[in-house]
Amino acid sequence: MLAYLARRILGAAVVLFAVVTITFFLIRIAPGGPFDDEKEPPEHVRKAQLEKYGMEGSLGAQYTRYLGSVITGDLRYSTQYKERNVNEILADTLPFSFVLGGLALLIASVAGILLGTVAAVRKHSWIDRSAMFFALVSISLPTFVTGPLLILVFGLWLGWFPVGGWFELKSVVLPAICLAGPFTAYIARLMRNSMLEVLRQEFVRTAVAKGLAGPTVVMKHAMKVAILPVVSYLGPLAAQVLTGSIAVELVFGIAGAGRFFVDSIQNRDGFLLGGVVVVYCALLVFFNVLVDVAYSRLDRRIRLYD
Repeated sequence: MLAYLARRILGAAVVLFAVVTITFFLIRIAPGGPFDDEKEPPEHVRKAQLEKYGMEGSLGAQYTRYLGSVITGDLRYSTQYKERNVNEILADTLPFSFVLGGLALLIASVAGILLGTVAAVRKHSWIDRSAMFFALVSISLPTFVTGPLLILVFGLWLGWFPVGGWFELKSVVLPAICLAGPFTAYIARLMRNSMLEVLRQEFVRTAVAKGLAGPTVVMKHAMKVAILPVVSYLGPLAAQVLTGSIAVELVFGIAGAGRFFVDSIQNRDGFLLGGVVVVYCALLVFFNVLVDVAYSRLDRRIRLYD
């Protein structure tokens, strides 16, 4: 296990190096720059700007300096939000996105697995049809539609939850449900299909023939195998929802990282964009390692060899 983790850490370092390199050069070769919309400043001011952001000299020299900064944990200053370090921006916004995304991930995982399992066990019943209809509706409606509907019903009409902002933990319930909706549907459909396939396998028939109760067969035998595709899906999903959702954050007035990611692209803020990409890829690599470990625990046929 330790040798496997060491190899994955080394692989993660290579992946992050490639991501930083590709992101840097793509931003640099793209048309336009962070100061193109501003009035042309005097030469000495222009030179001071380039020195401040480490953008003077050749492209290779800029890349070397930027790579050294990233290695030491310095993501540079934002070219759009003056005098704000990218580290500070991410430190201020990512906690909101982490809490929102974490709660949405929990809701989507639990609800999706439960709905998918029940739908598979009750195949072709009204429960199955209702669960799949709910999944279809959740996938079809974008979050910028479900968000205002949740605010209207549960915030304004019933008054159960705040309609926006982040004042207490209760403020995150509606945005978390809104963000979790489509992912709950994906997980439910994935779990249903996987469970139907597993329930037809020989080891499940053997467990039933031994006289085990239906819930025991499903929860203790079929679930461990059927959940594997869901675990694979949860790895990339976790990295996606934890780094922010621009639509949900705008609808509910949450100062998360999603808005800054979009703004960095629109404003050609290369350092902020690079910082968000590095964080996202680091989370993606981390959760993929967790998925591999979870696979080996859920299915004993899978081994992480040293």
